[in-house]
Amino acid sequence: MDLFDTLKAKAQNQPQRIVLPEGTEPRTLTAADRIIADGIANIFLIGDPEEIKKMAKELKLKNIKKATIVNPADETVIDRYAPLFFDLRKKKGITMDEARLATANPLYLGCLMVKAGDADGQVAGAMNTTGNVLRAAFQVIKTQPGIDVVSGAFIMLLPEGMPFGTDGIMVFADCAVVPDPDASQLAQIAVSAAQTARDIAGIEPRVAMLSFSTKGSAKHDRVDKVIEATRIAKEMEPSLIIDGELQADAAIVPGVAHTKSPNSALSGRANVLVFPSLEVGNIAYKLVQRLGNVQAVGPVLQGLAAPVNDLSRGCFPEDIYKTIIMTCNQAIGLKNNN
Repeated sequence: MDLFDTLKAKAQNQPQRIVLPEGTEPRTLTAADRIIADGIANIFLIGDPEEIKKMAKELKLKNIKKATIVNPADETVIDRYAPLFFDLRKKKGITMDEARLATANPLYLGCLMVKAGDADGQVAGAMNTTGNVLRAAFQVIKTQPGIDVVSGAFIMLLPEGMPFGTDGIMVFADCAVVPDPDASQLAQIAVSAAQTARDIAGIEPRVAMLSFSTKGSAKHDRVDKVIEATRIAKEMEPSLIIDGELQADAAIVPGVAHTKSPNSALSGRANVLVFPSLEVGNIAYKLVQRLGNVQAVGPVLQGLAAPVNDLSRGCFPEDIYKTIIMTCNQAIGLKNNN
């Protein structure tokens, strides 16, 4: 059973309520129809009901009728959720009229449904930019307790026979969101990546904080940042198996670890790699993906109080389908942790 088969089965056993705010988008509807048919999640589609029904008929989708359609132009819907948005943003000077206008935006409405406890997660981005998807999530859902930074992780599925990670699975972070994290932010990224490893990758995290130095082999402010981030992460989650600063080979090759960092708790068997900056993480995952014929799944947004995941505007229905599955598993993990 591969990773997505495992995640699918878990979601089917504990169906979550997922909001799709781009409810009239054809790829989204196609993926939603399949999700419903497979019994993976209870789907909320935000959009004009007649347009959704028309699109479903044109696409010959048989299961959309089982989704709950939420009309963002419905005054009763706005009446329900606008006061929540007003309460969340009143210190920023928002008026109730502005709150009502924002609530009519499907991205915000979906997040408000999650914030109100009426849904468990949201998936968007087939039509909207990453900035717009994240802005709604930041303003409404906010971050988990003890976390004030949202980051992006990739699940790396290695070809059979590669002796790295756990069962051919690794997690890379941050490869998508925070350009130059400080020590505190880097520590939070590490803790969030460990949670992603548990909730989505299904592995017990062994976290390496990467640098161009291993245990003092080089001196630089950027090395000091990684050392401090490792210390903070250990304070945040004392039971977490984590070590740094480590060069990549000392993190994942036991023989090199024995020479460079013989006292490391990882012993060269890290399965979560935390990069010191976004440029390093983004370059690394793409090189590994292309040169190693590795499947990179994501990015998975981590650190939010409830899962919101962003799609590429060039995505396919299969991408949306898999992202919904991952979002379900994040929601299950968050509930189990609370």
